[in-house]
Amino acid sequence: MRKVWDLIGGVHPPENKHQSVQESIGTLPLPEKLVIPLNQHIGAPPKLLVSAGDIVLKGQPLAEPKGMVSVGVHAPTSGQISEISDYPIPHPSGMSARCVTLIPDGKDEWIEHKGTDNFRDKTPEELLDIIRSSGISGLGGAGFASAVKLSTRQPISTLIINATECEPYITADDMLMQERPEAIVEGIKILSYILGEPDEILIGIEDNKPQAYEILESYLEGTNIELVEFSTRYPSGGEKQLIQILTGKEVPNGGLPADIGIVCQNVGTTHAIQRAIVHGEPLFSRVTTVTGKACSTNRNYQTLIGTPISHLLEYNGFDQSQCSRLVMGGPMMGLTLENPEIPVIKTTNCILAPTEDELPTPPPAQPCIRCGMCAEACPASLLPQQLFWYAQSQNYERLEAHNLFDCIECGACSYVCPSNIPLVQYYRASKGEIRKLAAEKVNADRARQRFEFQKARKEKEEAAKAAKREARKKAAEQARAKAANTRTSTEVSPAATGATAKSSAADDIIKAAMARAEAKKASPEEQRAKLERGVVRAESHLETVEQRLQDLDSEATDKQREQAQAAIEDARLRLEDAQSKLKAAPEPKPDKAKEVMAKVQASPKEALEKKIATLKDRINVTEEKIAEAEDDALKAALQKGLEKQQEKLRDAEQQLTEAPAESTTAISETEDAAATAIAKAQAKAAAQASMSDEEKLRANVTSLQTRLKKAQERLIVAEEEGSNHIDALRTGVEKLQAKLNSAETELSELS
Repeated sequence: MRKVWDLIGGVHPPENKHQSVQESIGTLPLPEKLVIPLNQHIGAPPKLLVSAGDIVLKGQPLAEPKGMVSVGVHAPTSGQISEISDYPIPHPSGMSARCVTLIPDGKDEWIEHKGTDNFRDKTPEELLDIIRSSGISGLGGAGFASAVKLSTRQPISTLIINATECEPYITADDMLMQERPEAIVEGIKILSYILGEPDEILIGIEDNKPQAYEILESYLEGTNIELVEFSTRYPSGGEKQLIQILTGKEVPNGGLPADIGIVCQNVGTTHAIQRAIVHGEPLFSRVTTVTGKACSTNRNYQTLIGTPISHLLEYNGFDQSQCSRLVMGGPMMGLTLENPEIPVIKTTNCILAPTEDELPTPPPAQPCIRCGMCAEACPASLLPQQLFWYAQSQNYERLEAHNLFDCIECGACSYVCPSNIPLVQYYRASKGEIRKLAAEKVNADRARQRFEFQKARKEKEEAAKAAKREARKKAAEQARAKAANTRTSTEVSPAATGATAKSSAADDIIKAAMARAEAKKASPEEQRAKLERGVVRAESHLETVEQRLQDLDSEATDKQREQAQAAIEDARLRLEDAQSKLKAAPEPKPDKAKEVMAKVQASPKEALEKKIATLKDRINVTEEKIAEAEDDALKAALQKGLEKQQEKLRDAEQQLTEAPAESTTAISETEDAAATAIAKAQAKAAAQASMSDEEKLRANVTSLQTRLKKAQERLIVAEEEGSNHIDALRTGVEKLQAKLNSAETELSELS
């Protein structure tokens, strides 16, 4: 008989397994809808393949793996996709995630699928591809992708099949071994072939499953598979704990079982792999235990992934009034469900509906009495008491130093704690915070690296630019020195005369540029004209807001009148500011031509006559409103406005009487000048139209020669000053030279 090692720590809570093994694995009618979460495993979520409104068949992929650690999901039956949206999923926080909602059509129609008659006809890599595409992940733990777990780089000497199912109430694996032992044994052979035929294959099973032990043993005759039974103790079903019990080896801290040549797979996962390889069926259902005294029927069911938990409870006589709380999983590691509409997923091995007697509400936590019972119960040989203190003080560095991540969250420490401290909750929260901080640190490091790389790149570019500027400066200095030496060593020559001419041309170019810049500045006349326009706008705005006050009827509120009065005061301030700026502006020098043009463009007499007509209309309207007004305050405001309008009318009439007669002579002279300019432009256009092609080409050549000469002069000046625009100027010279050459060629061909 094979030697087994004792489990370190652990507890033995009431098993309560007999209730759900009295009947065989059952099936349930199709629910009204199936809600299938896209991410039911550890790793990257899969890539969606369907859209709302699509018709799908049983076994059809709904999403395919995306990334190395990822598995897909498949349609559990035929029907129509009604929506793809966020929906509550099984999670301690009650979070929502992306789900596909499938409405079954009742036909349960399959896609075309085919299994493998002899799995040894395929390579291990081909079998791994089938496992990956079939959406198989671990059914007994956290849901790690099975294909990744089997793709080990290290040689494997031991394959362990976990048939322990140590947590109370859960019997899904027990009933699976009793009813489908042949498929499980064939699945073990497939795993052995994929792993290169390990030296030993062990099935670890607790001694509280005698029927499953006897049935499996009868199917192992003539194989190298060894069925190992050991005493029942929780949590012997933990991967690292089972390896230690069966082999005496310990998985190194932070390591994996493959590091010591061991691979461990759950019984349910092994059965799912057999169905995928031999029958071509993807993973879209699993065996789930429904138990607890709040249900009149306790039984295991072959449950479709995505089935609402309320559908399971409905067919098991669930009494909500008797249920203390609904739990997915077992009483030790399960999570409490707030919403019974949450769907079954690939890792849902049990739905527990206990009464208050079965699973009483935990009493309030008391202070730690340092009894040390948690350390004795810990199967990972940790120090739960110290971890609790560090978690309370958020000392994450010490938590990692005390190997917090070796905690399997089995709940044995919380189970034995006399102070009822929820230790596992503290550990889970601290793990989440440490992972969050680690992710933030990674992001910060990446951002720092990007910043440093960008900074180094910019510094390199600046250094290269500085080197080019220095090189151009040295070249210009050498050219000037060479020219100076030439002038001192020889008499004035045509070359020197040419250099002097170039220098003079460069000075002319600079002076012309300065003159153009000076010409762009606004003249005093333009500045004053701008200020005068500002005064006119301010006066117009003041008249508008005053008219707005006058237009208010008797039903207007005091607040509206106050707002209108405030707007008038603001407009007056703006007008005073514009008038003060105009007074401060320097008087422009008289310009006879501009005066004539001003008279041509706008007649003051016509403007005054238009203004007088407008004021008279406003006065008539105001007088009518005063006659109709009944409120004394409104009459007073309208009367005040009327007086201002009458004063403006008198001023305008006075200005009209004093306005001088328009100078028709100036207008005539301006019109003659404009006619002369137009005539010159028309004569030039007519002359160009009458030119022959050869004359046009000659004119073009002459123009290009002039432009080329100016461009060459600008290039010489830029080279002497070491300007950054040398390359652009040189390119311009080359283009002009090319155009000139082309024009001269055309001219020679015509000649």
